[in-house]
Amino acid sequence: MGLPLVPPLLQSAVATGLWSVLSRAGIVGKRPAGPWLQGTVAGQTRRLFTMQQITVRVPGSTSNLGPGFDCLGVALRIHNSVTVIRGPSGEASHSQIVSEAADRFFKQTRRRAFSFSCSIVERVPRCRGLGSSATVRLGVLLGLNRLTGDPLDRLSLFKLCAELEGHPDNAAPASFGGFTVVQSSASASLAPGKRHASVAVQRFDVALRLYFVLLIPDLEVETTRARRILPSKISRIAAVENCANACAVTAAFASRDYEKMRGSFSDNLHQPFRAKLIQFLPRVIGAAERAGALGAFLSGSGSAIAAITLERPEQIATAMARAAAAPAHTIITHADNHGARALPTRHPGSGVRH
Repeated sequence: MGLPLVPPLLQSAVATGLWSVLSRAGIVGKRPAGPWLQGTVAGQTRRLFTMQQITVRVPGSTSNLGPGFDCLGVALRIHNSVTVIRGPSGEASHSQIVSEAADRFFKQTRRRAFSFSCSIVERVPRCRGLGSSATVRLGVLLGLNRLTGDPLDRLSLFKLCAELEGHPDNAAPASFGGFTVVQSSASASLAPGKRHASVAVQRFDVALRLYFVLLIPDLEVETTRARRILPSKISRIAAVENCANACAVTAAFASRDYEKMRGSFSDNLHQPFRAKLIQFLPRVIGAAERAGALGAFLSGSGSAIAAITLERPEQIATAMARAAAAPAHTIITHADNHGARALPTRHPGSGVRH
């Protein structure tokens, strides 16, 4: 049966109810509403025969921003690219992080699982508090979603990613881009594989004039270890100070009056305790601020340290590296306001990019 006969078959599928079967199997998208248009037929036919692979570019992120533990994050212009290809994988099995994301996706969508291969081009350093694991999980989720006709919207994909991560502060900026604030009834209760009933996200674009200076030590810090050392309780005074600082940081990003965030990155929830793992943290923060940064903080659970500035990023990077007195390198970048994106794919011989 040749390709020209496919559109009539798909038209028949709509008329007979077969479309819903094909949709659940991930072969076609949702049944089109209203009059059947030839353009829709062509589009679904093209998807049926060509949507076999997708590459998703996902930004890394810096989270917490000092006082905003498990709530605040910013997407950065450093990216991982995840390519998902429908068909048998050349490897015996996927890595655990890929397998867990795929299992969660197929369970959530109730689509029939299919074999696929997955490759990752990594630019986001691992185990540095820059959201590397979130980029992989979200890339797999978004890739599988696209290959099965987009059954989930962006918010649903974010929630799945946050559940797999166990915390939403990297999943949100990776999903939506910009500066993000995540409100949940109990962020700490998020655990891999467990659903969270109430999660809301607000996002704001970040101006190009704001620089993010990253000190990335050779030292790796595992998130699970960095969370185990946190206390179960803090004083009321410390909690109030954190709330005030987190509000000030959020207001400055929302209003784009970035100078107002100066002096607002102090934290009592996690940084004083994680400094035990990254002993040069206090002096690097101090050096960045003396060099002119609006503030500096541990990025996520570390070991990367981030500074935010409106000017002199090169001098700040130099000061941070000198203060660390440990093997490390620096990156100067800006915020990514787009979030995860599927890259255009050129199909051989077609001259068409999708």
